[in-house]
Amino acid sequence: MRGKILWAWILWVFLAMSAVPSTVWSLTDDEKNNIELYERLSRGVVNITSTVLERDFFLNIVPRQGAGSGSVIDDRGYILTNHHVIEDARKLEVTLFSGKKYPAKFIGSDPNSDIAVLKIDAPKKDLTVIPMGSSKDLKVGQKVLAIGNPFGLGQTLTTGVVSSVGRTLRAPGGALVEDVIQTDASINPGNSGGPLIDSSGYMIGVNTAIFSPTGASVGIGFAIPIDTVKEVVKELIDKGSYGYPWIGATLMTLFPDFAEALQLKVSKGAMIVELVPGGPADKAGLRGGKTRAQVGNYIIIVGGDIIVGIDGKPVESTEDFMRILRRYRPGDRVTLDVVHWEGSRDRVSVVLGERPQGYRMR
Repeated sequence: MRGKILWAWILWVFLAMSAVPSTVWSLTDDEKNNIELYERLSRGVVNITSTVLERDFFLNIVPRQGAGSGSVIDDRGYILTNHHVIEDARKLEVTLFSGKKYPAKFIGSDPNSDIAVLKIDAPKKDLTVIPMGSSKDLKVGQKVLAIGNPFGLGQTLTTGVVSSVGRTLRAPGGALVEDVIQTDASINPGNSGGPLIDSSGYMIGVNTAIFSPTGASVGIGFAIPIDTVKEVVKELIDKGSYGYPWIGATLMTLFPDFAEALQLKVSKGAMIVELVPGGPADKAGLRGGKTRAQVGNYIIIVGGDIIVGIDGKPVESTEDFMRILRRYRPGDRVTLDVVHWEGSRDRVSVVLGERPQGYRMR
């Protein structure tokens, strides 16, 4: 009797479950969006293998391979990735979604935004272009997807949200990249250079770094904003490099403690330590440091002009100055508000030059 009751109960449960509307077991709208975007755009994400020559323990020169991801951005075969993915590479190879491999030609890179462009000669039918959107109006909390091809074994997808906007990240070239996107979508090693995509299917950033004490993703990833990328990529394709504005001077942040010890009439700013002879600042009549002075445990070169503003925008540090300067282009004229060492104030007009190749921002 008990056995019959048990089987009757099992049958009732089965029939009850069968009667549940199929929509309960269907995919959510968010899941459908994830799947649609992955299936449509993952074909445009590539694996990049770079071969670098280095010395081993016995000082022999041996090849070492690295891997990263990239995005097809043009049906002519242009590939977007990070500078650090291809840095110092002697050989570059791109693997498409189909598994086809192509030797890649280096077109140009910019270490100060961590962006690089490669090119492959592949048929248009094999190339899926990932469209670029805008990073201007991103909101904290909106959904993002990170697609990568870390080891050439197939594309991976992680999802998350925009955790923060307006972050500042120091790129491999030393420059500060503004408006960096922070996300909790996992960006694992090998995913660098891949696209960060919004829910409409547009690339809004290039995944570039994670913050992690262990080297594994802990939910703090960063992407270069696509508006910065678009500006840099155009010049990389046209010229092979990106031209940055330059005043031809080495600067040091003036801290209040230093200013007080040196009895200056201004407490903050970007102090000119050294001028490049014949550079824009030198031609404009700005003054560099002349003598060494000890302030606490520091030896600094003093006597130079202190920049406290650019075109009316306040400058309280060297980083302030560099951040504002980057909004301009070589050839632009700017007005600098300066305080001379003896305390007098002045306004100096400077025509910006183009920073020489290999010059590291300081």
